Amino acid sequence: MGEKKQARAPAPWPMGPQAFGPQEGTTVYWLANSGALVNCRGTALLIDPLLTGFDMPLLVEAPLKVEDVPKADAVLLTHSDNDHFSRDTCRDLQPVCGAYHAPRYVAGLCRELGLNGVGHDIGDKFSIGPVDITLTPADHAWQNDAPGAADRVFRKEDFCGFWLDTPDGSIWAVGDSRLMEEHLHMPAPDLMLFDFSDSEWHIGFENALRLAAAYPETPLLLWHWGCVNAPDFAPFNGDPERLKAHVVNPGRVLVAAPGQPVPVTGRKGGASLQ
Repeated sequence: MGEKKQARAPAPWPMGPQAFGPQEGTTVYWLANSGALVNCRGTALLIDPLLTGFDMPLLVEAPLKVEDVPKADAVLLTHSDNDHFSRDTCRDLQPVCGAYHAPRYVAGLCRELGLNGVGHDIGDKFSIGPVDITLTPADHAWQNDAPGAADRVFRKEDFCGFWLDTPDGSIWAVGDSRLMEEHLHMPAPDLMLFDFSDSEWHIGFENALRLAAAYPETPLLLWHWGCVNAPDFAPFNGDPERLKAHVVNPGRVLVAAPGQPVPVTGRKGGASLQ
C-alpha cells in the first residue's frame, strides 16, 4: 500500500508588520490552519492565531512570525483546543495585544495565564474599533466522546464562531463545529472563513455542501486543511478540489495561500484573492 496522500496548502506568502498598518478597506489573511488576521481600516484582529509552539509536524509554516506582530487590537478565540488557543502565541502577543475575547471558559483560561481574557456568551455583541462582533453558536465538544481527553464536561457555550460586521462587508468565521441548524439561517455573509475538514466533529464534506448551498453567492475561504502533516488524522484533512467539484457556484471557493490578501468588498461574490 502506498502512503496516503494529503491535500496541501499553497506555499505561504510571508507577512510582516505592514499587514497591520492603516488601510482604506478590510483585508483578511489566512494564517494557516484556522488562524486569520482581519485588518479593518487599520484595526487589527487576530482570530485563533497559531504562530508558534504547536506540537504536531507542519506541512506549511505560518506566514507570520509572532515577533513581527506590531499590534493586535484584539485576539478572538473560538475554543480551547491547542490548534486554536495557542498558549505560547497568546503569551508572546501579550505586550502588543489589547484583549483576548472568547467564550467564558476560554477567557478564564486566558486569565490563568495572566492575559486580559474577556468572556462572552453565545449571541453577545461587542465592538473593536469599527468592527461589530457577535459570537455565533458552535458544536465541537469532542472531548465528551473521548474518555480521558479532559477533566471536565464541555458544553456548547464553550465553543463559538465570530460574526464580524465591518464598514466594508460581513465576515463569518464559523469556528470548528458540526453543522447546526442555526448555521443555515444566518444573513448571507460577504466572506465565510469556512471550517473545511473531513472530521465528524467538524462540518464534514456532505454538510459543507449544505452550508455552502445555504449561501450560494458567499465566497468561501477554506481553513483547517492542508497545513498539518497528519494524513491519517481527519481533522486536518480535506481536499478543496473535491469540494469544487460538488459545491454550488465553485468559483467562489478560495484556496488561498497562507498570508495571501483577501479583500472584503461588501458585495456577495466580491471577495477574491489578490
